[in-house]
Amino acid sequence: MIDAAFPLVRPLLHRLDAERAHDLTIRALAALPAATPPADDPCLAIDVIGRRFSNPIGLAAGFDKGARVPDALLGLGFGFVEVGGVVPRPQPGNPKPRVFRLAADRAVINRFGLNSEGLSVVAARLARRADRPGIVGVNIGANKESADRLADYAACTAALVPHVAFVTVNVSSPNTPGLRDLQGEAFLDELLARVVAARDEAGSHAAILLKIAPDMALDALDTICATALRRGVQALVVSNTTIDRPATLRETSLAKETGGLSGKPLFVPATRMLAQTFLRVGSSIPLVGVGGVDSAEAAWTKIRAGASLVQLYSALVYEGPGLVGRIKRGLVERVRAEGGNSVAAFVGRDARDLAKG
Repeated sequence: MIDAAFPLVRPLLHRLDAERAHDLTIRALAALPAATPPADDPCLAIDVIGRRFSNPIGLAAGFDKGARVPDALLGLGFGFVEVGGVVPRPQPGNPKPRVFRLAADRAVINRFGLNSEGLSVVAARLARRADRPGIVGVNIGANKESADRLADYAACTAALVPHVAFVTVNVSSPNTPGLRDLQGEAFLDELLARVVAARDEAGSHAAILLKIAPDMALDALDTICATALRRGVQALVVSNTTIDRPATLRETSLAKETGGLSGKPLFVPATRMLAQTFLRVGSSIPLVGVGGVDSAEAAWTKIRAGASLVQLYSALVYEGPGLVGRIKRGLVERVRAEGGNSVAAFVGRDARDLAKG
């Protein structure tokens, strides 16, 4: 129903401010009964982070910040959904307007600034759906004005791990001043130690994931990978949005807006970083590939670069919810064309070549 309506609704939504259009989409999803998608082809199933995913295509954080509609989103055919980001205390984020469509580039720039209804609201919503089927995780951050950001992450972890399959530690958003500083070795080591301890003290088996930036030096990536492995992180999410502005952008006026760039222009740098990460960690820790996924070919490239799971978000703005099914069908075709019986068999096959960019 939503798939069929999107070509008609998209022009109307795109006449609205991007954030207003997004809010209306969330309301529409909340008003509709959650669908039951067709069963996935068995070749798409993959076992990672202690879970069996019926397919590797997930929704990235940022779409459902308040965990309002995770079940409706699972009903679109996603193999998993990541809600959030969530911070302990409610905060409004940056002034509006703070999200911009670069239509000619199939891209989005946002500077939301981790706007959140706060931990207690989101935790209550997740608690109400905890016994429902489907894999749901949550992205966590720190309040902008926090005096102890490490404590913020620990508090979010403790409150949320009873209700989700995984928690993603976000230290790579470009829209909260100083947040990316937590990717430094000393900070990151203590942060991950406290998050893992908070999870363990809660008696949860939720996986801990770490989301990193696409625009970092490779020696910094070396440090992050080593620290994540040492602290028992169960997956790395590669990558967040970028602060870079490629010279190829056509929407030159909008490109001057501050914030994180996502969508098609992020695909090459994020995939290069994904492949570089795979070369460092191999099979010792699974990777989630994010950034510019707008087709089955893009998802297939992420998998061959090293991703066991793939996430998307910005492409939905332009392609609509039918994109999820198209990607899954395309992946099945590619697995069969390659003579395989599982998408998992192709993880990382082209990492060395794709690491070169």
